[in-house]
Amino acid sequence: MEEEQKKPGNSRRNFIKTVAAASAGFTIVPRHVLGGSGYRAPSDKLVIAGIGVGGKGRSDLRHFYESGKAEIGFLCDVDDRQSVESRKRFPNAKYYTDWREMLDKEAKHIDAVSVSTPDHNHAVMAMAAMQLGKHVYVQKPMTHDIYEARKLTEAAKEYEVVTQMGNQGASGDGVRQLQEWYDAGVIGDVHTVKCWTNRPVWPQGIPWPSVNPPVPNELDWDLWLGTAPYKEYVDNLIPGSWRGWWDYGTGALGDLGCHLMEAPFRVLNLKYATDVQATVGSIYTDFWDRGVFPESCPPSSNAILTFPKTDKTEGPVKFHWMDGGIKPERPEELGATELFGDGNSGILFIGTEGKMMASEYAANPRLIPLRRNEEVNIEQKIDRVPGGADGHYAQWVEGCIAGYGNMELSAPFEKSGPLTEAVLMANLAIRVADIPKQRKDEDGDIHTYYPGSNIRLLWDNDNMKVTNYDEANRFVKRDYRDGWSLGV
Repeated sequence: MEEEQKKPGNSRRNFIKTVAAASAGFTIVPRHVLGGSGYRAPSDKLVIAGIGVGGKGRSDLRHFYESGKAEIGFLCDVDDRQSVESRKRFPNAKYYTDWREMLDKEAKHIDAVSVSTPDHNHAVMAMAAMQLGKHVYVQKPMTHDIYEARKLTEAAKEYEVVTQMGNQGASGDGVRQLQEWYDAGVIGDVHTVKCWTNRPVWPQGIPWPSVNPPVPNELDWDLWLGTAPYKEYVDNLIPGSWRGWWDYGTGALGDLGCHLMEAPFRVLNLKYATDVQATVGSIYTDFWDRGVFPESCPPSSNAILTFPKTDKTEGPVKFHWMDGGIKPERPEELGATELFGDGNSGILFIGTEGKMMASEYAANPRLIPLRRNEEVNIEQKIDRVPGGADGHYAQWVEGCIAGYGNMELSAPFEKSGPLTEAVLMANLAIRVADIPKQRKDEDGDIHTYYPGSNIRLLWDNDNMKVTNYDEANRFVKRDYRDGWSLGV
């Protein structure tokens, strides 16, 4: 059994059955409670296993540890080069390359799991941990596909585990200030929201590299691929450029969408979109046709989602997303040289009685025109998270220790699931807009066109299906590589 688990690409189903009995009913209870009155436990800390411990994963683990209430017990990474700093920082943590082996062998010693890997493997790792009764922290976006987001949202409730998406702005003061202004009627009813970013800052809209160098000795390439189709190793994909390839990442939207869309979702109580449309930028290879590289996310995009009326709005809300340097028109009420958003990214709420904006993570919230910030004084009614955005990590640790349902968190899967689905709905439209077709002109010359560009895709939320353009539905749920399964 143990040897079978080590094979890259092997399904988790068998190891889950093996450890399920030992882990059934597992909940985190402070150890002094188990010991009775007067008992002093050697450790009352949350024992965390990190999967993906370089880069952002390393930062996450540091924040958990600095809460003073967590112990980093286990580290796992497919690339020994990326894990060096975490192994030095937590020398007593046991190190694994294969996360399945770690969960198989160490389940009874782990309280919670932090997942910070490329997007395409988030769901299988998080689901496996939840099925073992482990609390889960997952970097944004929560998943790669809409279907995965829905299933993880359901699983968090089914397995009664404490969850948090790595969306720090959800714990920041800015989003709460925006909510208080809106609830007080300062800008009236919001009907339009616009978000934008200068991302991507990595290559997109390019062909897949044709050179295949040898796989570095420190990297388990097959395990890094995980659920994705098998391809030969290429340079410059790890650690960051994978975001620009659809097999692994979710483009600029996946990187910044959750950070920018969190505030509109919270302030307006948005959940699931009813339709979406998109257009994309590209690299033109000649006068008539543009270069099409469907494996790569486009260099820029513009998507529009429609959300139905909520208890916070008087009607539907149009949500505009722009990336690749595209920005919305400056509000007339904003001075000619006053900063719009933070210069690179931003959030704009357009209401019937005014406007408000914020920077990335909903930081630096401002009413427009800016003089209103001196005139408007609204009483604080929403509790702030201790430490603000940086307190996002400690909040999850404390929530895990408190137990499922005993503490309110900023970005549990209950909230982050619908937010992630909106991000991925926009990506679905972006991918549809970039699907090329060919036709002949009157002279017999063949030209490329894009029938999915800017069409309105109608969404059946209950069935997770586009109802008027079936070709789009292949982007709702991927087919995993043989040997991999979500386990539901």
